[in-house]
Amino acid sequence: MKGEAVYILGGLRTPITHRGGALAHVRPEELGSTVIRALLARYGLPANALSGVLAGNAVGTGGNLARLTALLAGIPEEVPACTVDMQCASAAAAISLAAAKLASGQGELFLAGGMESASLQPLRIYAEHDPRYSLVPGGAYKTAQFAPGDVAPDAMLKGAERVMEAEQVTRAELDAFVLRSHHLAGEAVKQGLLADVIVPVGDCRRDSGIRPRLSQRLLDRLLPHFGPGTLLDAGNACAIHDGAAFLLLANGDFLRRHSLQPAARIVATAAVGGRPDESPRGAMRTADVLLHRQGLRYENLAAIEFNEAFAVIDVLFDRAHPGCLARYNRLGGALAYGHPYGASGAIIALHLLQSLKLAGGGLGLLSIAGAGGMGEAILLERMAGGNVVNPDRGEVRAHA
Repeated sequence: MKGEAVYILGGLRTPITHRGGALAHVRPEELGSTVIRALLARYGLPANALSGVLAGNAVGTGGNLARLTALLAGIPEEVPACTVDMQCASAAAAISLAAAKLASGQGELFLAGGMESASLQPLRIYAEHDPRYSLVPGGAYKTAQFAPGDVAPDAMLKGAERVMEAEQVTRAELDAFVLRSHHLAGEAVKQGLLADVIVPVGDCRRDSGIRPRLSQRLLDRLLPHFGPGTLLDAGNACAIHDGAAFLLLANGDFLRRHSLQPAARIVATAAVGGRPDESPRGAMRTADVLLHRQGLRYENLAAIEFNEAFAVIDVLFDRAHPGCLARYNRLGGALAYGHPYGASGAIIALHLLQSLKLAGGGLGLLSIAGAGGMGEAILLERMAGGNVVNPDRGEVRAHA
């Protein structure tokens, strides 16, 4: 990034649980504040050291949930907080905004991430004089409008089906990635690869969506959501979940003064829009733009994380870059873990850091599609052991 160098100190997340599951009665601000308190404690940082809190949220009650979350976490009222709504890409957008603030000298330490409780998603009602009132029963809705002229609650699902049809995706291609995601996530749990980034919430300590023994036989029994001749089903579309995740972002001066070792440097970010009725394309489209701007190719990356809200996202990536599959969603993806909308960008950032650790360092890319045809991508460079912040240039270099 241009301007002052920006680093990720580290991050944590809650377990990711199904809607109506173990976290069903925990408000999103409680999920977020649990992570924030644990994250500050892990690094021994006082809450008054923060320059701000940026948090994504997509289906909560509104009213600046980031501020409510910060206050609940015990952060001083003088520290500002802002809620970001880019739907599925909200947390990634919050991280990008925090990085931009740091790069432009608007602070030294930020919390950025997101929280979501699909279980507590409120029912809303259009005003009676709003033309949309007559388009839905009783004027009530849960899913926001993502494009002009379309208030369908299943617009995202229709968009995924539309992309699959346009690209002539096969059921076999989709099923292969569903099985891959659950298998890799199951192996990650078995090996404890994410154990150090998950903070318990009460008695809840584990992700609930991973099915390591998922079989083709079970997938064959799933009925297509839109009826015979269509492809979208409960296996190749992620389920609905609750969860929260946050990262600590800092500049070099702060890290030096507090003798802290960064986990990664943020190299660049990008946000790109496209057709609102084909939102799954946003992940690779945004990643392509970011890499092009940096003069890089996927082959230059040590790890890649796309939020696989739909398996078609994986299929499109594999078709375009088959030689990079081994470094793609190395720990499994959202088809297994789940997708707590406003938190997912921070979740895959944590998974990317762990994947880069497995790879021994290097460049890593995360990208996430958002409702309305949006996308957010972030390019990271992992700081290997023994790296220090250069006190003169604000950069990270390795000891000789």
